[in-house]
Amino acid sequence: MKRIFLAVNGVVLSCLMLAGLAEAKKVPQVVEIWVDISNQSMAVDVDGWPYARWKVSTAREGYYTPRGSWRPFLLKKIHYLRKYDNSPMPNSIFFHGGYAIHATGYVKSLGRPASHGCVRLDPQNALRLHGLVQKYGLRATRISISN
Repeated sequence: MKRIFLAVNGVVLSCLMLAGLAEAKKVPQVVEIWVDISNQSMAVDVDGWPYARWKVSTAREGYYTPRGSWRPFLLKKIHYLRKYDNSPMPNSIFFHGGYAIHATGYVKSLGRPASHGCVRLDPQNALRLHGLVQKYGLRATRISISN
């Protein structure tokens, strides 16, 4: 009788442990990207934990960076913008039409408005962010832009 009890108890405990592991795997990992236009900065959280905070450049006078919240729809290691003389947009994360977060060679402009509407990042930070979104996936990423 004692052996049966121990065997059943062991099976029940094993099932509970496996259910716990399965439940842990169901927890989605989320990348949240917050762009604050008034501060020209970006904060990145992963699963609610701070990951990074960087300077950015958004739209300069005469141009517009959209406000709102989106899931990105396309990642590109390099994209060339035909509209602006095939300007390179390394490590692009497209989130709304032709708008993207991407690396810039104009790092001295970071921290103030300087773009045609995209969100520009230091090349190393853009590489890290691109890799993070690639790792967790487009569906697990949310980009929010506000004043």
